[in-house]
Amino acid sequence: MLRFMKNKILIPLLVLSALAAFFSFTYTTNANTEDDKRKTAIKTVLKAISQNHYEPRKMDDSFSYTAFHKILSAMDYEKRIITQADVNALKKYELILDDNEGENVVAFFNEFEELYKTRINEAEKYYQAALKEPFNFNTEETINLNGEKITYAKDAKELQSRWVKYMKYRVLAKYVEIKDDQKKKIDNKDSTLKLVLNDRQLDSAARASVKKNMDFYFKRMRKLKSDDRFTFFVNSLAGTHDPHTDYFPPVDKALFDEQMSGTFFGIGAQLRDEDGKVKIVQIIPGSPCWKQGELKAGDEILKVAQGTAEPVDVQGYDIDDVVKIIRGKRGTEVRLTVKQVSGAIKVIPIIRDIVEKEETFAKSAIINSPAGKVGYIYLPEFYADFQQAGGRRCADDVALEVAKLKNEGVSGIILDLRGNGGGSLSDVVNMGGLFIDKGPIVQVKTNGNGATQLDDPQSGTLYDGPLAIMVNVGSASASEILAAAMQDYKRAVIVGSTTFGKGTVQKVISLDEYNSWLASIAAGKRIVSQDTIGSLKLTIQKFYRINGGSTQLKGVTPDIVLPDNYYHLDLGERRDKAAMKWDEIPAVRYAPVNNPVDVKQLAANSKKRTDSNPTFSLVKENAERIKKMEENNIASLSEAGYRKELEEANSIGKKIDDLEKKTTPLNIVNPQADLAKINLDSTSIKKNEDWMKGLKKDIYLSETVNIINDMMKPGMKVNMGTGMK
Repeated sequence: MLRFMKNKILIPLLVLSALAAFFSFTYTTNANTEDDKRKTAIKTVLKAISQNHYEPRKMDDSFSYTAFHKILSAMDYEKRIITQADVNALKKYELILDDNEGENVVAFFNEFEELYKTRINEAEKYYQAALKEPFNFNTEETINLNGEKITYAKDAKELQSRWVKYMKYRVLAKYVEIKDDQKKKIDNKDSTLKLVLNDRQLDSAARASVKKNMDFYFKRMRKLKSDDRFTFFVNSLAGTHDPHTDYFPPVDKALFDEQMSGTFFGIGAQLRDEDGKVKIVQIIPGSPCWKQGELKAGDEILKVAQGTAEPVDVQGYDIDDVVKIIRGKRGTEVRLTVKQVSGAIKVIPIIRDIVEKEETFAKSAIINSPAGKVGYIYLPEFYADFQQAGGRRCADDVALEVAKLKNEGVSGIILDLRGNGGGSLSDVVNMGGLFIDKGPIVQVKTNGNGATQLDDPQSGTLYDGPLAIMVNVGSASASEILAAAMQDYKRAVIVGSTTFGKGTVQKVISLDEYNSWLASIAAGKRIVSQDTIGSLKLTIQKFYRINGGSTQLKGVTPDIVLPDNYYHLDLGERRDKAAMKWDEIPAVRYAPVNNPVDVKQLAANSKKRTDSNPTFSLVKENAERIKKMEENNIASLSEAGYRKELEEANSIGKKIDDLEKKTTPLNIVNPQADLAKINLDSTSIKKNEDWMKGLKKDIYLSETVNIINDMMKPGMKVNMGTGMK
């Protein structure tokens, strides 16, 4: 969750984890019409952005063009609702949304709203008609599932044809699933199989299942109110400036936070609705699904089952309805059928439980390698308790873990920041100070002002031995600042994949209060607004490395890159066309360490190992396949072609699982100082065993241990001399 503190600069966590902190103000309305309120909201949002955003876009035709197409994409990403003819009819608004202080936006919304309602009714008839007759799964036919790579249907006839193809794809997937499930039961002589269906009956069952799902989807579409769609409009305008500037209406706040933040305490995952699909945004550290280990960010939830009961297909369901199905009593099992990023379909059983805060804190372990002991510190987020004096701070906790590992005689330390989305900036600065003597850690810049340099507040170094920092695309904001600083000082070797690239900070303002302030200035006296507008999260600052480069967009490139499934994809901030650009400012004076390790030689050694490692070879193969899938996103509509694609998606994952079973696990133990607490009860023992189990088979951690061991070999140091940069 985003943390706010007076006189402190804070870094938001990734994407939706911040939303639970948003607030709204309640007033009585004096607006005459709904249009008046909407015009006021648009006018205030645009003015607040233009006056307070770090880098506001100029409100001109270019802005209007971008916003117009962003709105259409948000409302119909898969291009199955409106046609090119509709777009042409709306194009009169394409270059005028920036004019008339919001009036044109409201006029555009009103016209689109009426059109959208009509097209929804028509689309409902299209899918219903398509599902009435059996499909032929023996013909060679394909469908493009990437909304960005297809054009709008030219007219209603072409749109109806598009719906037929889409329904065929959905029915094919269900048909294959039912058919395979039946075959499995026959082969296993399962007594639960009461009736064997022929192909025609299987097709009928699949069409009935998909129809039920689509009925839910369109029920959900009708459930959306005009205000909900208006929020999409305003957010598209706000999001034109950057991905982290968002508008939040002051309606049904508790439900809004739950839907948008997606924090469901039954399994401990953050969910969001992404183009009609329920996607995993983030796994909450310490949660049931984190302990289970198989559910990953990016997975799409297809079905939910209560233990061994018949699963419910939740594709197209409202987030509220998915939540109700996933939640349940503590200790009961929920089974999620998910489609992974690779395209593989997997059933993941999770035992419902609560998320315990203790699991989000820093903790350490010791890896007994052939070359000696290597310390490992896991930091899931840059937490800081600002609500009470003496509250826990991650910098203090990491210092304690470092002290434990030093007492155990480790020869090197690994700090794991994978998936760490950020947190308190003051703790980043303090934590950096644990590993350097003194000097700057980061620069913070507000638009129109010079950069502020934030320094390690204390002289001295707690730990000056070999240090490796693990990162991935989920490492953002505060994680990127620490990794960048240690890289610039040549104090640590950064290992993994390029980080997220979020080098900005946001704040939330009440638009009602802002509107009152504007009115007071205009009237020359204090005026209290009675309109209810909502809140706005907007970008106000940017972070820069001590070498002058921004962490925005580019993120931090590791010294040693380890291949992963997303090796060839542009992910993180780079994926969003509205992301603020990378830039640089003058570097500050800092002194790199005198005798850094030879990073080039370390990288060469690591590459030799990963190139000959069969698991990493499979990861590279999978990354290539995912890249091709991302570029093409063409799916077969024949049973043979679909099965081939499914087999390709599942086969590599199965091979990796088989290799992991054969690989010698890492020898990992707990620090002696932690044993009393771990052995306190059976629950603590089990939690620790679950954590250790995941670490032991982690191929990325294993390779980082090898890198630490290389760092300790003679001749791996480079004498830098002295002096300041």
